Amino acid sequence: MALIDDLNWRYATKKMNGQVVPQEKLEYILEAARLAPSSSGLQQYKIIVISDKTLLEKIKGFSYHQSQITDCSHLLIWVAWDGYTDERISSVFNDMMDERNLPHSTMDSYRKTILNLYEEAGQEWQAHHASKQSYISFAMAIAAAAEQKVDATPMEGFIAEKLDDLLKLKETGYKTTVILPLGFRETENDWLVNMKKFRIPKDKFIMEMTMEDAADIAGQPMEQTLDDFTQK
Repeated sequence: MALIDDLNWRYATKKMNGQVVPQEKLEYILEAARLAPSSSGLQQYKIIVISDKTLLEKIKGFSYHQSQITDCSHLLIWVAWDGYTDERISSVFNDMMDERNLPHSTMDSYRKTILNLYEEAGQEWQAHHASKQSYISFAMAIAAAAEQKVDATPMEGFIAEKLDDLLKLKETGYKTTVILPLGFRETENDWLVNMKKFRIPKDKFIMEMTMEDAADIAGQPMEQTLDDFTQK
């Protein structure tokens, strides 16, 4: 129940007090984010950590002047691949095989499979897919922060293109996806701190289904497997 208690404790902090998050807590949060699952284990994203106040002030200007940006201890920025390439996928898989003491060729078939799938979907889909993977890591960081009693404010309220320019991301093949200020709540000036936590009740949030509840869709399920794409 400890995690549930921690999640009940946390909220989207509206005002932070500028207190510095201890390094060991920051590292714990970042490690939880690093260990998050991702599609095909590719970790199609990375995290930029910023505590430089001058840079945070610049970022605040592209984030609708939300005070948490400059009042936080550290700002975590998730940036994800803008698309999939053979070079990118191979680089991760080769490192993975080195860690597991296996030949690089071990992943050749699967690498070709996912490349065929992703190429058909187009680059816009690819960037969106990579972005979605970063949100899994993002959620892990929020939970880890709550466990460490560090406040965190999930944010999508920023001008992504401006932030990409500021951080010189375009030449790296990454795009900003989401940001997370870390710090400690300023209880005297945060209007949300004493508000009762609200979430949709379980009976409205969770729905169990059986085959009787499902639609009667004509036709048979696909016979093609992922491996079939390798032969294309």
